[in-house]
Amino acid sequence: METILCYGDSITWGYNPVDGTRFPFEARWPGVLEVTLGNGYRIIEEGLSGRTVATDSWILPNRDGRSMLAPLLETHAPLDWVIILLGTNDCAPTFHRDVGEIAFGCATLLWTVQKSFAGPAGGVPKMLLVSPPPFGKFSPFMDLCFRGGEATAQGLAGAYATVAEACGARFLDTTKILSPGPVDGVHPDADGQRKLGQAIAGVIAATVKR
Repeated sequence: METILCYGDSITWGYNPVDGTRFPFEARWPGVLEVTLGNGYRIIEEGLSGRTVATDSWILPNRDGRSMLAPLLETHAPLDWVIILLGTNDCAPTFHRDVGEIAFGCATLLWTVQKSFAGPAGGVPKMLLVSPPPFGKFSPFMDLCFRGGEATAQGLAGAYATVAEACGARFLDTTKILSPGPVDGVHPDADGQRKLGQAIAGVIAATVKR
């Protein structure tokens, strides 16, 4: 049995942009991942709305992804995989973070995983860094949050690829598999969640076959 930690924000939590509720487990990308991989895999969801890569939020408390990661790795160890999908919230202009700062923050998350010895027999879990989905036409509320951060969001995929390679992690560029969120311009709909889960399963399955 392989254990996979899915670490992210509202996209991993399964935020439904239609009404603000949570998609059922089987419709969230971690649930899709579990079904697609089949028997032999255990999925642990650690999604939290508003979570950032490594920045304290003045809007919502306890959302700094870097400060929360180490305790969660210890909580759920041993882990075979750690999947990180963060960075959307950091693009909000209120955080004053550029592409390099957000990507380098992801590097600190990967280093945290490497130093945790949270893998089987005290080893290092395999790591997958996933870039955030692309922005689209914002709903009025999301416009208040993210307007002005579009250029930052567009630059994350390339920077994340560089960080993943430098830190020995696999990388998945969601901008190549997902269209912008059709409802609020930020969050994938049910179809987007499905595509995301299946794409991540493909990365894991391809790694196992090597």
